[in-house]
Amino acid sequence: MREVVFYKTVSGECPVREFLDSLPGKAAQKVVWVLILLEELDVLPANYFKKLHGSDEIWECRVQFGSAAYRIFCFFAGRSVVVLTHGMTKKVQKTPRREIERAEDFRKDYLRRKS
Repeated sequence: MREVVFYKTVSGECPVREFLDSLPGKAAQKVVWVLILLEELDVLPANYFKKLHGSDEIWECRVQFGSAAYRIFCFFAGRSVVVLTHGMTKKVQKTPRREIERAEDFRKDYLRRKS
């Protein structure tokens, strides 16, 4: 079992919460369902949770709802804690590099402040 936590900036902002709050109701429900799976299942299918290419430590929660694709970026902090950084509505096949870099920056900040 994993613990899912939301990353917060030094100023207290929570990018992933802002993303979740921006989603339409039914899409938000599906995202929450996938996050519950992330917490409860030992192994998630790759269509819901996948390590990103081009990054050593960044993963993405993948949610498809109707014709929309949502991605929430995250990383592991220890063996059982998954930190959600931010999300996006995916509009192109390849994940934009700037989104991966943003997640990496959040990860570095989180780990620096936790140590």
